[in-house]
Amino acid sequence: MQYGAVTLAAIMLSGFALSHAMGNQGGWAWVRAFCEAATVGALADWFAVVALFRRPMGLPIPHTAIIARNKPRLAQSLARFVREHFLETEQLVARIRGLDPAARLARWLAQPQHAAQVSGVTRTWARQAMGLLDEDAVRQAIGGFVAQRARKWDAGSSARDVLALLTREGRHQALLDEALLRLGTWLTEPQIKDRASAVMVKFARKEWPRLVSTVSLLKPVEGLSDSLADRLARALIDELHEILTQPDHALRRDYEAWLLSYIDRLADDPDVNAQVQRIKQGLIDHPQAQAYVHGLWDDIRDSLSRNLERDDSALTRHLEQTIAGMAVRLGEDPALRAALNTHLEDAARDLADHLRDGVSAHIAQTVNEWDERDLVDELELSIGRDLQFIRYNGTLVGGLIGVTLHALVLAFSA
Repeated sequence: MQYGAVTLAAIMLSGFALSHAMGNQGGWAWVRAFCEAATVGALADWFAVVALFRRPMGLPIPHTAIIARNKPRLAQSLARFVREHFLETEQLVARIRGLDPAARLARWLAQPQHAAQVSGVTRTWARQAMGLLDEDAVRQAIGGFVAQRARKWDAGSSARDVLALLTREGRHQALLDEALLRLGTWLTEPQIKDRASAVMVKFARKEWPRLVSTVSLLKPVEGLSDSLADRLARALIDELHEILTQPDHALRRDYEAWLLSYIDRLADDPDVNAQVQRIKQGLIDHPQAQAYVHGLWDDIRDSLSRNLERDDSALTRHLEQTIAGMAVRLGEDPALRAALNTHLEDAARDLADHLRDGVSAHIAQTVNEWDERDLVDELELSIGRDLQFIRYNGTLVGGLIGVTLHALVLAFSA
């Protein structure tokens, strides 16, 4: 565009020189009037365009290089313009209110591809957030939290409540019946009888060696112990059967009295409570329990990572369904949309109030830090095409004005 404007100005200058050389013969006077005025217009507009960005021919002519010299004022004006027209609080809030962002969000999220897009972004952020975590600190935090909650837990009260629940409607008697049935089944097993017989023989040989030796002369002591173990098992089974068939058996009464007494002691006896607390503390301090608690984070992290990475995971489906449900709720609930719009307006108001001065100062500082030559080059590349058209127009309009003035001169001279 610059080359074209220069070429056009050179043509006008050549025409001006040629018309002067030809004199006023024929129509050359009209050519000279056109080219002379066009040359003046081309030079004047060239000077005006160049003066915006730099000094013409490097001469220190006043009021030239206007943009470069006024860069600080331009920076302040631009910053003030942005602050007053883009970050003016009430205008921004009114603009948001007119857009009804909650309704737009509902329509946008109602489309499955958008819900999937939001879900994917959310899962990406979650994975990145997990990568930033200090895993040792997380393990310590989980362990500390569990230990703290366990120490505050009143295990005695919990045990009392559980036992009280078990005694309702005779549940403790049913538990006793089940235990007695299992004990009876266990006593009928041959290996149990053999083990009992071996224990009795071992005990007798240790405590009464002479008596065992004497009895062995008459009959092997192993046979006696087998017979005794079998009779003992039958006696115990008979006793168990009697307990099971008699709801008012003395053992049942003793068992119930002991259980109810222990429940009361859990509530009132400091020694029993202290014993329960010692058992609880032992569980807390047990290495395997601590290792299990510390390993919880590894299990949680691995499970989350797998679910966040897969597009078909249950977590992804749940997240997309939640987003879709939120879109439906927003679309159907005017009160919810109004509340969301109100929150957005309040947030915009607070944000604008905090950002106005900071953003305007940042714009002014940034523009001031630009290199003048870079600033001029960028502006010239951005609007230079239109500025070169000014030179074209100045050349042609100047020529037309020259012809018009020449015609007026001739008219008034006649």
